[in-house]
Amino acid sequence: MSDTISQKSLAPEVSSLNIQGLNYDSRRIKAGDLFFAFSGAKADGRQFAQAAIEKGAVAIVSEGGAPENLNAPWIQTSFARRTLALAARRFYSSATQDISLTGITGTNGKTTTSYLIDSILRANGKKTAVIGTIEYRMGDEIRPAVNTTPESLDTYQLLKELNSIGGTHAVMEVSSHALELGRVMGFSFHAAIFTNLTQDHLDFHGTMDEYFAAKLKLFQGQDAPPPRNSIINFDDYYGRRIRVHTDSQAWWYGKSAGAPIRAGNIQNTFNGLQFDIWHERGILKIQSPLLGEINVYNILAACAVGLSYEIPDDVIEKGIADCHTVPGRFERVNEGQPFLVIVDYAHTPDALKNVIAGARALKPERVITLFGCGGDRDRSKRPLMAEAASKDSDYVVLTSDNPRSEDPLVIMTDAMVGLQRFDTPHHAEPDRAKAIRHAIHQAGPRDIVILAGKGHETYQILQHETIHFDDREVAREVLKGMAP
Repeated sequence: MSDTISQKSLAPEVSSLNIQGLNYDSRRIKAGDLFFAFSGAKADGRQFAQAAIEKGAVAIVSEGGAPENLNAPWIQTSFARRTLALAARRFYSSATQDISLTGITGTNGKTTTSYLIDSILRANGKKTAVIGTIEYRMGDEIRPAVNTTPESLDTYQLLKELNSIGGTHAVMEVSSHALELGRVMGFSFHAAIFTNLTQDHLDFHGTMDEYFAAKLKLFQGQDAPPPRNSIINFDDYYGRRIRVHTDSQAWWYGKSAGAPIRAGNIQNTFNGLQFDIWHERGILKIQSPLLGEINVYNILAACAVGLSYEIPDDVIEKGIADCHTVPGRFERVNEGQPFLVIVDYAHTPDALKNVIAGARALKPERVITLFGCGGDRDRSKRPLMAEAASKDSDYVVLTSDNPRSEDPLVIMTDAMVGLQRFDTPHHAEPDRAKAIRHAIHQAGPRDIVILAGKGHETYQILQHETIHFDDREVAREVLKGMAP
């Protein structure tokens, strides 16, 4: 089947048009494109319809009615992103039908799990793609990520490109926003993974039940069959609530005794993790350079994907061992100092609690935690973040983390409520660079300093500008300045 689409499948009024491509960005329109005018939070795509027509678009698809004086075929639909997803599936079906796709959803662990799965697939000789928060990988090429989960059209184009270079397997993070907005409608998944669910994105979803309902869509199938394999965290409260579709094989993983894929004999050190995984086929002997016991769950999920592909145990083990680091996920900054500095993306109360627990499990002298709360996001989690930081840390530094349009001092005041619930010594400094310097200068031998929130990010979003800012770079410069 060629890369064309049946116009009759969209609307009778465009059956005579020669549609050569699909697009939702009027700046990228080419002659013969069908333009999808989405209604966004900041702009209504219909205002760009005339510009799209002038560039050669043959018709417009939108949830709203046509603007006055627009002389072009107009298709009104109840859910424009669903229409785009189904159109893109038909348009790219010949090039993407042989790509095996794994989707990962959950509050925490998606990125690390995607890197681990990709490492297993590569160890098995596959050419792969990774689509996620940090970056998009296409074979050996790395590209900046636009969204954690791209629009459906972008994903199909990436999968087509993967096919063109001989790739066969792709791993993608699937956010709750993407599931709610229909960005993965029509995709068939070899495997869907549920990592966990804790409070996040309630500014978008409203309630935890709605947040969970969005995640469930990945396991039910959206205009596509359910995933052939459902890989679910047995130890997570919400994971246990998932009812696996009868057409999907369930793979439950965890640490507890009832988990069919179970981790045990865990050794967690400054040099990484070593543990066993029992499964119906035998025992996997895991040695991973990743730090922190929270990664046991990420490794379990990745190994379950390997098992679902019937990859040999020794290849799975090699793939785990080959995954040395994940940017901004319990990532070590080492300049020879006698203490650990860890940069982590933890930006929810549960993620912060887990990263501190992971540090505590390494048995340091003290844990020093730096964190901030994002602006223009769920305000209710700010005191919870502070509470998580102060409960199990020996010293806390409160600072800024992408304040956006809000005053950083107002954000920090919201968080301070949680700090005041404990007697943990703390320091507040809105300038993140100064705060990092302060946190590191508190550390002594065998302490662990956690710089939480930004992880892999290389920017700070302020009210009127976005500036370059990388916790790892700042920490490295501070540590170099401390060298004798």
